[in-house]
Amino acid sequence: MLPVGRRTTISVIKCDVGSLAGHHVVPKIILNVAEKNMKGAKKRGLINSYYVFNVGDDIELLMVHEKGERNAEIHGLAWETFREAAEKAKKLKLYGAGQDLLKEAFTGTVSGLGPGVAEMEIEERESDPIIILAADKAATGIFNLPLFKIFADPMNTAGLVIDPTMIGGFKFEVIDLVEDKKVILKCPEEMYELVALIGSVHRYVISRVWRAEDNMICASISTTSLTKIAGKYVGKDDPVAIIRAQHGLPAVGEILTPFMHSYLTAGWMRGSHWGPVMPVSLRDAKCTVFDGPPRMIALGLQISDGKIAGDDEGEPMIVDLFDDPAFELARRECLDYTAMLRRMGEFEPSRLSAEYMEYSAITRVMDRIKSKFKPLLEK
Repeated sequence: MLPVGRRTTISVIKCDVGSLAGHHVVPKIILNVAEKNMKGAKKRGLINSYYVFNVGDDIELLMVHEKGERNAEIHGLAWETFREAAEKAKKLKLYGAGQDLLKEAFTGTVSGLGPGVAEMEIEERESDPIIILAADKAATGIFNLPLFKIFADPMNTAGLVIDPTMIGGFKFEVIDLVEDKKVILKCPEEMYELVALIGSVHRYVISRVWRAEDNMICASISTTSLTKIAGKYVGKDDPVAIIRAQHGLPAVGEILTPFMHSYLTAGWMRGSHWGPVMPVSLRDAKCTVFDGPPRMIALGLQISDGKIAGDDEGEPMIVDLFDDPAFELARRECLDYTAMLRRMGEFEPSRLSAEYMEYSAITRVMDRIKSKFKPLLEK
C-alpha cells in the first residue's frame, strides 16, 4: 500500500489533432502515436500507468502519476505527443490536423494552448473508484447540469439524504469565462445562487467540486475555451471530467443516473447549434449525423498504489460504463431531439443565438450585406 500522505495525480488531457473523413473519428494509426509515447513515458518512470482512447475526433490521454497537477513534465509529454500525432495527421492529409494546437511554444503547461485538461491530486483511500467523462462536439458547459444533479440534487443522489458523510453538502468552484473570475458556492445553502449562474452554460462553468465537510476533492473539469484563445471559431471545447465515487461521495450509479435522459449542449455542427447529448460506448464514440449528435463516454477504473488497477498481465482494467442497454432511453431521446432540431434548419433556437455566433463564419456573411441596410424612415 502507499505510505500515509503519499499523493497520486490523475490527469486527463485531450486534443483534436486530426480526424478521418471529416470530424468523425481518430484513426488507429494516430492513436498508435499516443500509445507509443505513453508506453515510453511509463518505461522511463514519468507516469505509473495510462490509457489512450478517443471520443469522436479527439485523442484522450489518461495518465496516473505522482508529479502533481500542472506539472511541466506531464504537460510536456502530452504536448509533444499531440504535436507528433498532428504531424502524422498532416502527412496523411487528415481533416483538421493540429486543429487544437493553437500556440507554437510550450510554456510549461498546455493550459491556454488549446488542449483540454482535467487533473486531480488525491490522497488514496482504501478504495478509490474513478469515473472519467469525455465529450465530443460539445461546449464546456456540458457538465453543468449532470454535476449539479450528482452533487446537489437529492432526487438524483440518495446519499445527500441518507449518507451522514454527505449530508453537509458540497462546494462548487464556478468559472466566469467572460471575465476570468471564479466563485465558490456551497450547497445546499447557496443552491439557488449556483443554479442562477450555471444555468448560463456559455459563460459560467463548474470547474471543481469538494466535499464541504473536509474539503476532499471530488471532481475536476476542463474549462478550455478554444474560441477565446484563438479569437475565432476553431472547434468546440469538447471537455473532460474526473469524478471520484463511493465511500462518502456519490455512488457510481448516482454519477451515471443523470445520463439516463438526453439533454442539450451547445456545439454540434460547426460549433453553432444546440445538440442533444448521446451517452455511448467507446466503439460508438464517433460523430456522423450533422457531425454528431454530441457524444459522451464514461469510463470506470480504480486507483491502486499510484496507478490504475490492472490485471495479472499489468494491463489497466477499464470499464466502458455506457456500453449498457440501461442508456438506450437516452439514446432514443437523443435521436428524437436530433430529428426535431434538424427540422428547424438554421432557425433559432436550433442555431445558437446571434451573440454566440460572433466568432463564426456567419459574421463574414453579415458583413457582405451590411452596406445594403437602410434606415426604416429615410429623409
